[in-house]
Amino acid sequence: MLNEEIRLPEVRVIDTDGTPLGFMSSDEANDLAADRDLDLVLIAPNATPPVCKIMDYSKYLFEQTKKEKEARKNQKVVEIKEVKLSPKIEQHDFDVRVKAATKFLKEGNKVKASIRFKGRAIQYTNMGMEVMNQFYEALADIAVQDKKPSLDGRNMFMMLSAKKD
Repeated sequence: MLNEEIRLPEVRVIDTDGTPLGFMSSDEANDLAADRDLDLVLIAPNATPPVCKIMDYSKYLFEQTKKEKEARKNQKVVEIKEVKLSPKIEQHDFDVRVKAATKFLKEGNKVKASIRFKGRAIQYTNMGMEVMNQFYEALADIAVQDKKPSLDGRNMFMMLSAKKD
């Protein structure tokens, strides 16, 4: 609540620099803020008596939005990149997938390794597990396993993320 919206018999008033001005009625506090061309802002309505602060409210809002923008700018969005393998993958194809996963991990993204079992290949899930373990071992120096390889229907998944230094 601001200025004239504050209708309380007694409030504790704090100055712009944080020094307490004491207890007074809300009308007196409004007059004091108006004399300084500032706003009276209710900051602790549940306290006894409620606490109000004299400040430039528009400047305060501007600084808050500026801080929020700065916080958003410093955020890093982590993406999940998928690398598709197969149970009978050849060595060169495997090396290409490892190289791609290494690049993704160095960029700070997570890697989802997946194998889709087609047709009767579902009978050879042990081969898929071996490929997944081999893939993790190839990346063990830069990656950590978030989720171990698990079979979900006809798909096997594993999640990797970059190691923290």
